[in-house]
Amino acid sequence: MNQSNPENIYLPKLAVLDRVVDEIDEVKTFFWHFKEEADQAAFRRFRPGQFAQVSIFGAGEFPASLPPSPTEEETFFTIRKVGSVTDALHRLRPGQEFGVRGPYGNGFPMEQYHGRNLVFVAGGIGLIPLRSCIVYALANRDKFGKIQIFYGARVPKDLMYQPLLREWEKAGGFECYLTVDRPDADWKGHVGVVGSLFKKSGVQVPVANTTAFVCGPPVMFRFVIKDLLAMGLPETDIVSTLERYMKCGVGKCGHCCIGVAYVCVDGPVFTFQQIRKLGEDI
Repeated sequence: MNQSNPENIYLPKLAVLDRVVDEIDEVKTFFWHFKEEADQAAFRRFRPGQFAQVSIFGAGEFPASLPPSPTEEETFFTIRKVGSVTDALHRLRPGQEFGVRGPYGNGFPMEQYHGRNLVFVAGGIGLIPLRSCIVYALANRDKFGKIQIFYGARVPKDLMYQPLLREWEKAGGFECYLTVDRPDADWKGHVGVVGSLFKKSGVQVPVANTTAFVCGPPVMFRFVIKDLLAMGLPETDIVSTLERYMKCGVGKCGHCCIGVAYVCVDGPVFTFQQIRKLGEDI
């Protein structure tokens, strides 16, 4: 009788912190690699929009979006310090070890969007889960139609990934629009909520054959969805990620269950139509 010894799905793989980059207040990007090359190779098959479980030994575990694109070489997390476990991560130094398991979730089906226009709308740290699919789309530019990025934050210092934003603003082949709610003395760009960028002079948001990605704080999400629906985008062509505290990551514990859906397995990516049917109050 052949008795297999299945791998423990709850056991994290050892990872080593390489370097840390400050992003905005209380938010840092942690570059890392697995100790075992085989684990690194297996993990790199992740899809944009998936997530992983991060273990800080002696502190706990938490779910984290995967902001790198599969087209990039380095693996990293961008994490806001919001509690004891993320605080423990923020105190790690290069060379120290932690645990990672995953990737989990459905992710964005980027291959299904080939030939379509892509409209990315993000607010604040909502750019973190969308970064992966934006970079992926730009790395495969010839496979997509028009690409537009609309991104806003409360103040200029709250804009994420600022060196990358500067690259996107200067690059050709797509459109990148930035805004802030409250400018400082050095801000020369647009002022207003992110949805106000849709009405900016010269901006034309395509409706036909378009998929819109939306991620940000609840109030931003509600108003952007309203704007997109008013433009004529179907609910099935608006996608987002749901944030729920995912404990196991594999649909066993029920911690992230909403109605009949498990966010960690059926999501975290959902269309707005699916979100509405789930009755989720975003």
